[in-house]
Amino acid sequence: MPEPQKRPAIGAAWQERPLSESIPKQWAEQARYDLETARAMLESGRYIYVLFCCQQAVEKALKGVIAQNTGEMPPRIHNLLSLSKRAELTLNADQLDLFGELSAYYVQSRYPEEMGQFIPNTTHDSASEVLVKTEESVRWLISLIAL
Repeated sequence: MPEPQKRPAIGAAWQERPLSESIPKQWAEQARYDLETARAMLESGRYIYVLFCCQQAVEKALKGVIAQNTGEMPPRIHNLLSLSKRAELTLNADQLDLFGELSAYYVQSRYPEEMGQFIPNTTHDSASEVLVKTEESVRWLISLIAL
């Protein structure tokens, strides 16, 4: 019986495609869109989704920086600290704290059994504070992309 052929890892073909010059800009636009969505979620009182959209905005901005710096498609990972390393960025203490916090929200906001742990602590004020910090970080990250 012939040996089964090994398939490439999921996403391998995606990462090997030639990179269009517009890809970093597209990541930046998606990051901006996620920030707008976070603002809308704050106004509607959906505070957990403010946090999720903040994580998504930073993730997409980081992926734009990675695409810009490497000329390759960014990896399909979601940990912001790992993405920061791939982008070869030096983060200050506040950014390290924020990116770590946002990475935790990504996981917690996707699984109902974990959402219950932080729903009671997520208020308008706490979500607003995270949004302000995220906006600052995303502005900085997008400034690193040649638009």
